[in-house]
Amino acid sequence: MSVQMTTVFCTMSRFAASALFAFAALTAHAQQQAAQPEAAPAPPPSWAQGRPPELAGSKLAPNPPGLTAKPASEIHLDKIKLPPGFQISLWAEGMPNARSLAIGKKGTVFVGTRLVGNVYAVVDRNGKREVKTILKGLHRPNGIVFKNGALYVAELSRILRYDNIEDNLDNPPQPVVVFDALPKDEPHGWKYMTLGPDGWLYFNIGAPCNICVPPYTHAQIARVNPDSGVIETVVRGVRNSVGMAFHPTTKQLWFTNHGRDWAGDDLPNDTLHRVSKKGMNFGYPFCHQGDFLDPELGKGRTCKEFDQPALKLGPHVAPLGMRFYTGKMFPAEYKNRIILANHGSWNRTKKTGYNLMQVTLDASGKVKKYEVFAEGWLQGEEYWGRPVDVQVMPDGAMLVSDDVTGALYRITYKR
Repeated sequence: MSVQMTTVFCTMSRFAASALFAFAALTAHAQQQAAQPEAAPAPPPSWAQGRPPELAGSKLAPNPPGLTAKPASEIHLDKIKLPPGFQISLWAEGMPNARSLAIGKKGTVFVGTRLVGNVYAVVDRNGKREVKTILKGLHRPNGIVFKNGALYVAELSRILRYDNIEDNLDNPPQPVVVFDALPKDEPHGWKYMTLGPDGWLYFNIGAPCNICVPPYTHAQIARVNPDSGVIETVVRGVRNSVGMAFHPTTKQLWFTNHGRDWAGDDLPNDTLHRVSKKGMNFGYPFCHQGDFLDPELGKGRTCKEFDQPALKLGPHVAPLGMRFYTGKMFPAEYKNRIILANHGSWNRTKKTGYNLMQVTLDASGKVKKYEVFAEGWLQGEEYWGRPVDVQVMPDGAMLVSDDVTGALYRITYKR
């Protein structure tokens, strides 16, 4: 073989080897790609967690949040029904996502929000209301309390204090951090806060899920000493409480609680609870409404292990703020009666809630009667507003916040 032919043969051999190597590499890459598992599907949104497979195609989903304020022309107070002698009127408007209420010593009404990050102040001067946005850019500032001239604001994971707030509405001071190590979970993470007779701040830490075995730090009512920053658990087994108040006479804590979703149209009920002693456990996630074992996590358990609710409020009505009526404007039988706001359902094929309810207690603190106080925010299957919180005013009238309309209503009684 000549040198020239040998060179050609070697060149061809090197080309064939290179081609064979490239083909082998491509084949191996293809086989590797085929062997890799498909990417896992994106997890469902937190509100869909716990939804059974047979309801995967359900169109039920949380109601769109109120992020803007409605004009007065879209606030239909003429549709609200109240007991004889009661009237309702538009008291203040223009507060997007208006939710929790607190009142200052000088009569300033403070309004927290869950989603827009604002805190509002409403000043009433000679019958005319002025709305001020006093705080902006906070993270879930839903819980608010007024104490000793200061406004306490509960964000998702911390509690702040704004001193001498009523004298500085146009230029609020820098906040003092009361506590900043609360969980940061978004599901059920927003707070409702109330002031206890002991001077401590009481608030919820919700379950970070629809239904799960929560961490030890969650699914509870807690309290913090605003002076020392010491935090304690009050009760456990509470899925999601966004309303609480202390009885004016017994000084016992009462609170509303949301039951789990995706267990059916009529199960479980949302509930009202009374705390008769520290350390109680109301059953979540194993038992709901006091007598309904969870279909997923209740196996091997019994509801007798846990403390019972004071009242079943109805399935999926979403009870939020509540107050004991302590004013003198309403009839005498309303004294110490609970008025609570049902925000309204989403996890139910036929809507329910969207009203104010009243709870009458007997001398021992047991529930005697549960009935409607105000309704009309829901018309058929369409709602135009959603009540969130209630607040008794110094003159005995009651304010109601609505996070869909961004307004406050005033309920009065005339003999």
